[in-house]
Amino acid sequence: MTTRSRREIVTFKHPFQIRGIDRLLPAGAYEVVTDEEMIEGLSFASFRRVATMIMVPTAASRGATMEMISIGSVDLSDAQRIDASVQ
Repeated sequence: MTTRSRREIVTFKHPFQIRGIDRLLPAGAYEVVTDEEMIEGLSFASFRRVATMIMVPTAASRGATMEMISIGSVDLSDAQRIDASVQ
């Protein structure tokens, strides 16, 4: 099965929370990695998302070390929507 990973930078203007992460994360730019696998048997290339992870600073490191945490893509979208609506 063919898989691929997409990386993007997501920026939050305000401190935020994402379900599955037990602490408030500071505003800033975060790397998000999305793993996708190819859907076999189609006459064109199509992929489905199988995992979404975000790189966050470890709680004790103050940004010196990072950890990759698996999150839901809907939870990420919700956090982005809330961040955009904060004045």
